[in-house]
Amino acid sequence: MQAAKEKISNLASVAKERLTICKAKVEEQAELTTARTAEEKELARERRKVKEAQVRMELHQAKAKHAAEKLSS
Repeated sequence: MQAAKEKISNLASVAKERLTICKAKVEEQAELTTARTAEEKELARERRKVKEAQVRMELHQAKAKHAAEKLSS
């Protein structure tokens, strides 16, 4: 039962991660269309990369939390 709960929680976390990454990509595209210089475009790309890295870090933390909850039960 706990293994299934962990698996479902992980799937929900992955879905949330993918949604947030898609949002970051859309925001990047919006910034790229309004950017006038190469520096502004590079900043938009860097912001997306930072957001993606944060989301991936949060995913790993969530998975670790789910595994800890499974073990503590």
